[in-house]
Order: sequence, then structure tokens, then C-alpha cells
Amino acid sequence: MIMASTSNMNSLKAKYTQAVKQNTVGTLSKVDPYGFERGNDFDYKAFENFESEYLAVLARRTIKWDKMMKNGTKRKVKPDRVVKRFCRKGIPERYRARVWMDVSGARKKMKKSQKNFYQTLLEQPNQDADFEEELTESIKTDLDRTFPDNIHFKNGIDSNKSKQKDLLNILTAFGRHSPTIGYCQGMNYIAALLLIVVKDPEQCFWLLCALIDDILPAYYTKSMIGLRAEMNVIDDLVREKFPEVQQKMDVYKVPWTLVASKWFVCLFVDVVPTEAWTVLRVWDCLFFEGSKVLIRAALCIIYNVKPAVLSCKGMPDVVQTFKDVSKNSAILDCHLFMQQCFIETNPLTRADLKKLREKNRKLIEEEDEKYSQKQRKSRPSR
Repeated sequence: MIMASTSNMNSLKAKYTQAVKQNTVGTLSKVDPYGFERGNDFDYKAFENFESEYLAVLARRTIKWDKMMKNGTKRKVKPDRVVKRFCRKGIPERYRARVWMDVSGARKKMKKSQKNFYQTLLEQPNQDADFEEELTESIKTDLDRTFPDNIHFKNGIDSNKSKQKDLLNILTAFGRHSPTIGYCQGMNYIAALLLIVVKDPEQCFWLLCALIDDILPAYYTKSMIGLRAEMNVIDDLVREKFPEVQQKMDVYKVPWTLVASKWFVCLFVDVVPTEAWTVLRVWDCLFFEGSKVLIRAALCIIYNVKPAVLSCKGMPDVVQTFKDVSKNSAILDCHLFMQQCFIETNPLTRADLKKLREKNRKLIEEEDEKYSQKQRKSRPSR
């Protein structure tokens, strides 16, 4: 067992720290294994220290996953308590796409669909020409903004090396599949990271469908009612669990929408570190356990930046503190972060979260209705 663990650890170390053989700082490449270029302010020493410890954790987890997955020969992953526990401790990269497809229901959706459904969506534009034009323009506007510091997306849509064409296809197919939603900002980051991890565009499309159709609240509707309600849920929970933090937010008049809406719209992509696996570890649980994990992750971030928030002297300080969450050492350590997610955020039952969401959604619906009535009354009669 010790020999197997050492072999796995050496293999992982070679893969993760030598993905690009040139332009290195110490033992680390200036480009991480997922293609993201590390910025000038990247703390190589701190990350090397984290990685040297985490690779041993990965090796141990990989041995257990190999046994459960029968070294890759297991054809289907059935969601059960064992798989749930394994997902919370992280899915090895070699199994991540397969497990996500199975536990999210994406594979089941794909099998139930008509043959070549994804390709058909790409070949048959929506009959509404205005919708089709708006969909295409909206997506293309965001293509160059999607991971401009990632080697897989920076070369432009006409480059054979770029994943931009696949990203365009996935988002176009989803917009045609769900015309009431179409395309919303944030989807580009989600689909792009799916492409980096899963690689197969059709599977990425079905995972995006599983997320938006089945797993997430209504974050991407035109009214964004699910997202707005979620911000109020965060307000309620922080007021209960971290009252000193909420007091600061109230005193400096910082709404959670200002600092946390991106967390939920982008599912923490471009918020917490990708190179440290933090985002992927959150997603491992998200695909299995649902959107409650996003609430846990948000509360865990707030828990870790609490000391910094309490020392803030005004609104700009608070906003900047939350912008800098990716530099927080506790959030960089994805293993510690995920342990905290399921400890420091308790108690948080599914039933209580459901009540909070329903309460806040109803309040927002009532506010929207009052606003609509006011608008109708203010219109001049003909």
C-alpha cells in the first residue's frame, strides 16, 4: 500500500507541477495544469508548500477511487452514501467527468434525448430570427472575455488551438434548447471550465443543462429571481451565524448582491482558486448534493474573511476584502476549505434552507408585483 501511494503521489506530482516544461518559477510552471497563466502576484512559495502536502492527500484518495471504480472499468456510478462521502473528499481528475455525468443526472438526460440532439441544435437555428441574432451576439460578445489568461481560450475563435469554437457551440446549443433563458453572463465561465475539465463538448452541454434545468435555483431567468432571493438568504444566514460581519455590512451599507452575486452566477469560477482545485472540489459536491453546497461555500468564504471584514473602515475596504478572497490561505487550501464547508456552516438543514428560499422568493415576487402595479398606474392613459 505504501509503494502504491508513493507511486501515485510521484505520478500526480509530475502531472501537476510539470504540465508546461518552460517558463517556470522554482518547480512550478507559470501556467497551471488547467492552462491558466499565473499572475505576477502569484505566491509560488505558498502554493508549493500547499501542493507538497495536498499531493499526498490526492494519492491516498486516488487509491480508494481506483478500488471503487475498478481501475476505470466500472461503467456507471450510482449516487449513494459512499459516493457522496468520496465526492466530499474530492474526485480524482481521471474520474471527474464520468462521475459528474452520472451523479448530476446529465448522462440520464443525454440518453433520454433524441439521437444526435446536441448536433441537431447546432444545425437548426431558432425560427425566431430576432432571438437567434440576439443569442449569437450576446455569446460572441463574451467569448473574448472568457478566461483571457488561459492558453486554451486566448488564441481567438479561428485558432485550431482555441476552445472558443466549442464554447460558442455549447452556449448556442443551450440557448436554443432553453429559449426562455437563452444566454446569460456567467454561463460562459461555467461552460468554459467544463470544457477544460470534461473536454467533450456534448457532455459539457448536458452538464450545463443538468445544472441550470435541475440543480440550481432560477439564477439565469430574466428577472434573476433565484439569484436575488439567494442574496437575501445569505443576508439571513450571516445575520444568524456571523452577526458581527452582518453588522459591518449594514453599517457600511454593503448589500450582498454587490460582493456575492458573482459567486453564484459563476459558481465560484474566477472567484476562488482553480489551480488549487478549490472550485473543482466545490463542483464535485455541487453535482452530487445540489445547490445547498453553494450556500455552504459562500458561508465558508465569509467565515474565513471575517477577521479582515471586521477590521474594515468603510465600504471600499469591505468590497476589496471580498475581491481578494482568492488570496486567502485557507481558501487556497481546498482540502481545509471543504472540511470547513461541512463543519463551520452547520447547522444548515435542507428543510431550513428550503424555507428561507421560499420566504425570500415570495418577498421578491411581492416587491416585483408592487413595482409593476406602480409602473402601470404611472403610464398615461390613451
